[in-house]
Amino acid sequence: MNNDIAIDVDAAARQARFGKLPERIRFDDMTTDVEADPRGAGGATYNPENSWKFYSCVALDLGL
Repeated sequence: MNNDIAIDVDAAARQARFGKLPERIRFDDMTTDVEADPRGAGGATYNPENSWKFYSCVALDLGL
């Protein structure tokens, strides 16, 4: 009989904690509006002097 009371107390605790779903989050609350930069990706422009930093060559990577 004590076991039934313990189970009921545990069931009541679970019901109090998990008995209902959380409130819905509106789509507007999940998104933000940000103005786009008219110059493109953060104002990054092509600079031929720094283009070597992004150059990749399999032969160079392998040390050939």
